[in-house]
Amino acid sequence: MPGIDKLPIEETLEDSPQTRSLLGVFEEDATAISNYMNQLYQAMHRIYDAQNELSAATHLTSKLLKEYEKQRFPLGGDDEVMSSTLQQFSKVIDELSSCHAVLSTQLADAMMFPITQFKERDLKEILTLKEVFQIASNDHDAAINRYSRLSKKRENDKISFFKMGSENLNEQLEEFLANIGTSVQNVRREMDSDIETMQQTIEDLEVASDPLYVPDPDPTKFPVNRNLTRKAGYLNARNKTGLVSSTWDRQFYFTQGGNLMSQARGDVAGGLAMDIDNCSVMAVDCEDRRYCFQITSFDGKKSSILQAESKKDHEEWICTINNISKQIYLSENPEETAARVNQSALEAVTPSPSFQQRHESLRPAAGQSRPPTARTSSSGSLGSESTNLAALSLDSLVAPDTPIQFDIISPVCEDQPGQAKAFGQGGRRTNPFGESGGSTKSETEDSILHQLFIVRFLGSMEVKSDDHPDVVYETMRQILAARAIHNIFRMTESHLLVTCDCLKLIDPQTQVTRLTFPLPCVVLYATHQENKRLFGFVLRTSSGRSESNLSSVCYIFESNNEGEKICDSVGLAKQIALHAELDRRASEKQKEIERVKEKQQKELNKQKQIEKDLEEQSRLIAASSRPNQASSEGQFVVLSSSQSEESDLGEGGKKRESEA
Repeated sequence: MPGIDKLPIEETLEDSPQTRSLLGVFEEDATAISNYMNQLYQAMHRIYDAQNELSAATHLTSKLLKEYEKQRFPLGGDDEVMSSTLQQFSKVIDELSSCHAVLSTQLADAMMFPITQFKERDLKEILTLKEVFQIASNDHDAAINRYSRLSKKRENDKISFFKMGSENLNEQLEEFLANIGTSVQNVRREMDSDIETMQQTIEDLEVASDPLYVPDPDPTKFPVNRNLTRKAGYLNARNKTGLVSSTWDRQFYFTQGGNLMSQARGDVAGGLAMDIDNCSVMAVDCEDRRYCFQITSFDGKKSSILQAESKKDHEEWICTINNISKQIYLSENPEETAARVNQSALEAVTPSPSFQQRHESLRPAAGQSRPPTARTSSSGSLGSESTNLAALSLDSLVAPDTPIQFDIISPVCEDQPGQAKAFGQGGRRTNPFGESGGSTKSETEDSILHQLFIVRFLGSMEVKSDDHPDVVYETMRQILAARAIHNIFRMTESHLLVTCDCLKLIDPQTQVTRLTFPLPCVVLYATHQENKRLFGFVLRTSSGRSESNLSSVCYIFESNNEGEKICDSVGLAKQIALHAELDRRASEKQKEIERVKEKQQKELNKQKQIEKDLEEQSRLIAASSRPNQASSEGQFVVLSSSQSEESDLGEGGKKRESEA
């Protein structure tokens, strides 16, 4: 066959649509050869039958000619000429019959036997193996489909499906490989080196095919390869068919550069499924399916949920897509580069001794106080490095052996009552746009800033310093390294609501507030210097019941390429909150001044009233001291009504004066 002389059996283990398409070409070729050989066999069999019939006819003719002289005819006489002529003719016919018999034997040996052997042994075996392979492939697909729909609560049932498939397929696979080896040895006897290579390949396939029919292979025997930049295999893709309904389609996926390609089993070539350059991938819980992960494009506009067939494939797919997202595939040796990156992540969990020794001499003395560093207000000022930070070691930023929290847990649930008051009550359903239902007023309704971002929580840990962005960088490094070491790929997606009062993490499905961070407690925030999707902030809160005992916790998040926007939004919120606080203080000061003036005015009015009362009292006393004696004729001095009223006022003034 020009072009392709044999089927590349080394690629059958991958079971890609390309291999199946190539196998289909060989199957079509075998079917065409079988049809042609059947027709050729019938034509040759007719020649062979005709030759046998001719040989038998000539032999019978010779026999009848020899028996002529033994016949006794009533009217015939002894005709010696006729008898001798027929005897000579019978000899010629005998020789011709012998030649026909030899020719018939040669046709049987040289023509009929090879074509019969080729038809009954080789072609029939190929067609039989084709049917067996089709049945085995259908059984395997059915088992994979049933296993993919297997509930999480029925972990024990998954072994039975694959055990049944393994028992059925192992015998057929071994028989198939043995027949292939025998056919190769019979057809390619002169190519000893190729036969040895093929036998070794078959043995490797037999060993490598063992984990194919086991749902979760032993990680000690088949470890997860985290340095891959190319991967191919079958995945189940989730397709939404309605608001709440969805279907799962099994397709062959493979990576090509920075693209994720998909290909159906009957297709000749694959198509683009998603651009995975600078994408994000994380493990997700998807209904009642296991080993699911979600890929989100760099702009956050497209996402896809896929399901792997095993835990090993699940982790390898996530690691491969992560490596491709970092564009490691563009290097000269991608696998070595990925190995170095992963090794660096392993070594990045604890501070390097050489780094500590290099900065040991630059550490400040124990009694020397370090001058405070300017606090970061936006992501634009993160490019400049402080000279004071050069004297710091990693121990002064993050304490060694500090526990890392990878899940979002509300501080109200923890044994820290002081934080519950600082963070506010969690678990309340909140409208992220500040609108309230009914007569209840939302906390953020009066805020003039409402910005919503999609973020994924990576982790948080307590830090020792909160006055320089390198604290956030070091926390990012340790959290990412810890996730890589402990194989933690799952991230909780939330909506981050930025207001002038606080930062809120809201559940995107239920709109329940998971965590609330008061904006005054956010003392530092920054984005990663290279990966702008990563950002974090430091929260300063009181640990325990004593408000004087403060602690700082750094929270790290991943966004859809919006880290700088989030930091700018937080900076804007803090500026608005600062101006609002200054306005509030100015307003309170103005009100205090007005209250003092009003009080002074009241005191002045009161003093004037007292002076007036004293003047009236003195006038009344002077009027009452005049001689008002009666005359001898019995006449009396009668006071006027105005004088009586003044007298009453004088008595009232005396009472008020005595009370004062």
